[in-house]
Amino acid sequence: MNILVLNCGSSSIKFQFINSDTQEVLAKGIVERIGEEISFFTFKSEKIKKQNIKISVENHTQGIKLISDSLLDSKFGVIKSKDDIDAVGHRLVHGGEEFSGSVKINEKVLDTMRECIKLAPLHNPHNIKGVEASQKIFSGVPQCGVFDTAFHQTMPKKAFLYALPLEYYTKHKIRRYGFHGTSHYYVAKEAARYVGKSLDELRIITCHLGNGASITAIDKGKSVDTSMGFTPLEGLVMGTRCGDLDPAIPLYMIETLGMNPQEVYDVLNKKSGMLGLSEISNDMRVIEEGIEKKNQKASDALEIYAYRLKKYIGAYFTVMNGVDIIVFTGGIGENMPILREMVCTNLNSLGIIIDTKRNRITKSGILDFSAEDSKVKLLKIPTNEELMIALETEAILRKEMGYKGIRK
Repeated sequence: MNILVLNCGSSSIKFQFINSDTQEVLAKGIVERIGEEISFFTFKSEKIKKQNIKISVENHTQGIKLISDSLLDSKFGVIKSKDDIDAVGHRLVHGGEEFSGSVKINEKVLDTMRECIKLAPLHNPHNIKGVEASQKIFSGVPQCGVFDTAFHQTMPKKAFLYALPLEYYTKHKIRRYGFHGTSHYYVAKEAARYVGKSLDELRIITCHLGNGASITAIDKGKSVDTSMGFTPLEGLVMGTRCGDLDPAIPLYMIETLGMNPQEVYDVLNKKSGMLGLSEISNDMRVIEEGIEKKNQKASDALEIYAYRLKKYIGAYFTVMNGVDIIVFTGGIGENMPILREMVCTNLNSLGIIIDTKRNRITKSGILDFSAEDSKVKLLKIPTNEELMIALETEAILRKEMGYKGIRK
């Protein structure tokens, strides 16, 4: 199947056009700065590579129309007709408790997403805009959605409930939801495939480490706990997000420091994390350069980042009564050997032993950096959320058509 995967943010649309049978990316790119005076469009295929094309894109409908026109372009496009698009798969952020898997999008799904806007005000409105624009431009083409929260709906109550009065959950749905589910699920499946075992017989800890970061405990193929909570703010130290902190701190910032709620929100989400600790950048590449230049704040920031991650690994080890595989993924997890070494060193009592030489090997694809005598397999696995969305979309449609050869 030829599947167009769309990831619609507030001012951007990332896309990949994927043949799900061969897993080949036929075209990909991004529309950036939507709604601004000058927008940028990147389109890549075997025929052409276009970067930083200046263009005016006022809204998501225009952005998706631009993508459609490029796919159909007689010179550098990859299809001759919209009929060559079998489905559109959307990366969606929040489906609340309604969805525990990927879905074919209909009005009921959109209504649920609208109800969840209060839970994800920065993401769901733009996801909805993307779906509605896609329905208009690709009329008649099936639209499917893969929710970031869906994979974590298998968490038990003991993991997802906060110790608040129960009515805050029953009436207002305040609970742990978790995010990055598509990535966690993808790399867990890849890890199982790599070691030649079924996912439902493994205990895996997956560390998705990018500017946003989360860690998940996966027992027998199901998410049983994850670090992000009611919002993506909870959990690990991130690029600009604080992660876990004493809930009284925001109150102190309001009552004693004289800040208003929006100012507190901005500090916790946009000015904290590695940026706030290092005082130089949220970019780990800049942090690493700072460490090489003996910048103490940069060193301290990375120590705190690694320490928080190590604590979660220990916690999830006990939650699952052991672990078989630990996976590092995301831009930081895949490309920062020094961090992997800091996290995995001195965990011998848990059977986790790192091969520091192998950890420093630069290679594409999966890297096994566990020592020969390590009881736990340590893997670096590149994530591929777009491919996962394409495969999930394919599975939905083949199941609907009654096709028995659904890819597992």
